Amino acid sequence: MFLELPFPEPQAKADFVVKGWGTRRGEDALIYTIPNRKNPTKPSENGITVSEFEAAFAQLKSSGQFTRAWFNSELPACAGEGSCNFTSIGGIFELLSLARYAGRGVYERV
Repeated sequence: MFLELPFPEPQAKADFVVKGWGTRRGEDALIYTIPNRKNPTKPSENGITVSEFEAAFAQLKSSGQFTRAWFNSELPACAGEGSCNFTSIGGIFELLSLARYAGRGVYERV
């Protein structure tokens, strides 16, 4: 059994919640639920692959920041699946005390 775990999401009105492991774009991925405005009783699902997390973490470590500009440029498939993937990666980094939300489009290493 996987513990469903909410994580920080700037400006969200409802929880984004880690659901468990699955597959996205042919790779192992962390799957999370997001609020569904059209049907609040059935949240939508999205996911971020292991390699996308690794790339984002490497960027955070090397530059001290994880930005939306970098995300859109370097992880276009992840960005194309949903813009919330950026803030979800950042929220997971916050949950792990690796980064903090520094303002629109920027997470900073802590």
